[in-house]
Amino acid sequence: MSIHPLPPPKEPTGLGRLPVARWFLAIGLVAGVVLLAGIVVAMMMSSRARALAKAPAVEAQLDQLNVALIVLFAVMLAFVAALAFIIRYAVLKPVDQLTQQVRKVAAGDFDHTLHVDRPAELAELSSHVDSMRGRIVSAWRVAADQAEELRRSNGELEQFAYVASHDLQEPLRKVASFTQMLEQRYGHQLDDRAKQYIHYAVDGAKRMQLLINDLLDFSRVGRVTGEKTAIDSDAALDSALENLSATIEDTEATVTRDELPKVRANRLQLAQLFQNLIENAIKFRSEEPPRIHIGVSRSGDMWEFSCSDNGIGVEPKYADRIFLIFQRLHPRDVYPGTGIGLALCRKIVEYHGGQLWLDGGAEGQGATFRWTLPAAGDDDE
Repeated sequence: MSIHPLPPPKEPTGLGRLPVARWFLAIGLVAGVVLLAGIVVAMMMSSRARALAKAPAVEAQLDQLNVALIVLFAVMLAFVAALAFIIRYAVLKPVDQLTQQVRKVAAGDFDHTLHVDRPAELAELSSHVDSMRGRIVSAWRVAADQAEELRRSNGELEQFAYVASHDLQEPLRKVASFTQMLEQRYGHQLDDRAKQYIHYAVDGAKRMQLLINDLLDFSRVGRVTGEKTAIDSDAALDSALENLSATIEDTEATVTRDELPKVRANRLQLAQLFQNLIENAIKFRSEEPPRIHIGVSRSGDMWEFSCSDNGIGVEPKYADRIFLIFQRLHPRDVYPGTGIGLALCRKIVEYHGGQLWLDGGAEGQGATFRWTLPAAGDDDE
């Protein structure tokens, strides 16, 4: 198996730039020079002592000292050679082997086995690293299989969306249309109960169409919309208010705002987010005309938005339930809708890397929803 290679390693700094072999070589050369200098100095001192002392016994002792120094130097050289051999074949060569194996894995060959026989510490280290490599490869294969299954599932979902938007809605339109034509043509022959049944059939077909459209919007988030770019939140809010202009005028609603920033988002989805939250605030209004305020504040590298209203509010115990798809707190005949609006809002926010929640501790009447969106960086500007 070969996958994308890992990024290049960080360059070492300071004394760490020198390989271990060069460190051993440098230390060995210094030790050898010091030892040789010591031998030379000792022999020079021995020569001077021999010149000063003419006694045969002293000369014999000095000769023995020279021989001892030469033997000591030869033994030290043998130990240094043996130590160099051991370091070369027991440390440096296994480290080089492990380094070459790791480089192959880092280059993308994740099936390459990591193993050295010596020394015991490096053998244990290579065993642990290879075990970790095996677990990573296994997890990657599972993730690859899941990604393939997800792509297949998304393909089926797109096919379903196409069928839902065309094949399923056409029969619903026919049911609603021909039922209404039936009422228009034969209405004088029908009693009130029959007309009520016709009304139920038409209303059910229209609600099914609305439900299908909302499900399509919910399924499209993150799949068929455009890319996220730096956009002006004010422009997205203006677009949402323009779409709700008739509703705002009929309910005498007032929408105020802070100075909104630029965020990294999808323009259509951000406008849809504003539109759904404002429309929700207008729908669940109190007896007073709706007053809605869109606020914003900075929170690290995110902007925290808020949508506050003076409506009927939401009890804190329902703070999680209201974001579930198809969940309703009120009867459909009192507050119409499909129960997808807030679930769609949360999915849009989470697609952009933020969070959406109900502010249960907000002061005053009504409800306050808060959500975060990533701020537009300098590169986006």
